[in-house]
Amino acid sequence: MRLRALLETESLGLRLLCGDDELDRTVRGVMTTDLRDPSRYLAGGELVLTGLAWRHSAEDSEPFARLLTGAGVAGLAAGEAELGSVPDDLVAACARHRLPLFAVDEDVAFATITEHVVRQVSAGRAGDLAAVVDRHRRLMSSGPAGGGPDAVLELLVSDLDLRAWVLASTGRQVAGSSPGEVLRLPSSVRARLAGEHLAAVRTGRRGPHRVRVDGVTYALFRVSGGADAPGGAPADPRRTVLSDWLLAVEADTGDWPAERLDLLHGVTQLIAVERERRDAARTVRRRLAQEVLELVLSGAPPAEIAARLRLTAPVLLPGLGSAPRWQVVTAAVDWSGEGAAALEGGPVAQTLLEELLVDVETPGGEAADRIAVAHTGDEAVALVPLPAPVGGEPGEEGAAAAAPELEADALCAAVRAPMERGLAGDGRLTLGVSAAVHSAEGLRGALEEARHARRVAAARPGAVCAAGHAELASHVLLLPFVPDDVRRAFTARLLDPLWEYDRRHRAELVPTLDAFLSADGSWTRCASRLHLHVNTLRYRMGRIEQLTGRDLSRLEDKLDFFLALRMS
Repeated sequence: MRLRALLETESLGLRLLCGDDELDRTVRGVMTTDLRDPSRYLAGGELVLTGLAWRHSAEDSEPFARLLTGAGVAGLAAGEAELGSVPDDLVAACARHRLPLFAVDEDVAFATITEHVVRQVSAGRAGDLAAVVDRHRRLMSSGPAGGGPDAVLELLVSDLDLRAWVLASTGRQVAGSSPGEVLRLPSSVRARLAGEHLAAVRTGRRGPHRVRVDGVTYALFRVSGGADAPGGAPADPRRTVLSDWLLAVEADTGDWPAERLDLLHGVTQLIAVERERRDAARTVRRRLAQEVLELVLSGAPPAEIAARLRLTAPVLLPGLGSAPRWQVVTAAVDWSGEGAAALEGGPVAQTLLEELLVDVETPGGEAADRIAVAHTGDEAVALVPLPAPVGGEPGEEGAAAAAPELEADALCAAVRAPMERGLAGDGRLTLGVSAAVHSAEGLRGALEEARHARRVAAARPGAVCAAGHAELASHVLLLPFVPDDVRRAFTARLLDPLWEYDRRHRAELVPTLDAFLSADGSWTRCASRLHLHVNTLRYRMGRIEQLTGRDLSRLEDKLDFFLALRMS
């Protein structure tokens, strides 16, 4: 803004005393001072406000005006409350140094002028940055990629000194910048921000959403490729909420002017364009995954599937030739409530699975380029290559470790916290993970294994559940599919007498039975874990046998108790 604009704002109560030919100077900030020499605190371009407490005699005006001029200030505004009027010696000194001087009406507080200047300067800087953003947008629309989200965040750093991050809905950091460095947010903070954002979107609140984490305030802006109004939510946020990105800015936007908020919404649109480029790049991988999936489902000969895999591997693992192992991961997102039937589960699960399979600790988008995801019906299916060790066998000198297999529990734990906020009580995410297979012949079995594991996960309580191949060789595979009435009757017949006895006598027979079976029937190990004498343990087990009519020395009875406890 310029000095002329301040003079023309009647509410500021400014009256020009000298410097009418310098009113086109640009104001870049404001400072209030009564120091005799404030130059060390000035950067240039400020409007200096003073109450004249520094002036003890007429001789003080000349050095004060000279110091301000040397510091490159835009102008000086002196209050009339202290002396009744601005002294003539100060007017003369400012005129000699061509320093614009204003008188401030005694009824106008310096805080009023300061607030006005700060708001106008912030809006002006935002306008300058908006021009940069607009140039960046035109470059991206007419040429190759504009440098990714990191390049967009650099605009915020260089022009507004704002630390900002782009996060996926899972909490993974896609990009992040602060002045002079690329900054990583702690995983706990990222998970909290992602969860708070998902919860806010689900409630339909208009962004930006302000969140305070570990004493720091963040503003969260939704990054969406849709046609929604800035900061708004789609008609049904469930369509995209689990796969959208967000922009987290370290700032409290509560008192930001509309121009600055509009600027940040424009930045989210740039990031959305960058994401659309990445999604477009996934088209080839998605098509390859769809072709492999259709071959497997149709029962095509292994040789045909192997040929397709040979084409797929170089795309997912450029420079490495082929993948010696593959894993299959399946996912489904199920919604309940009004309008749930109209939501397409497959595409949502496909987009989400592409993000879920990237380690939340892995920054950037490159890791996502090694995952091919297709969908059939409401289920998404991922084909995950596991590269061989580079430079020799594992353990040999100079050899890099082979890629570890995906673990269902780790995959689920890494994203559970934010995902549960997005699912918000009316949605479920279920995942199934196969074992690694070494050939096309094993791919059909891996797909069935992952699907079975996902069904096991779906039978469990909770909004986010996963199961892996290891659980399919266990009784755990069978228990979820036992009808509820059969489960209730079976557990009641065996455990009701024990629960009733515990309720009346506080005897802890059920916990003792569970510990005994967990110790594989070892009296000494069980007594040690429960901090009981062996005779006390034998007494409790005898009471269990009396109440139930079962014999805990028989394998069949032990197995029945074990299953009843697991189903209860």
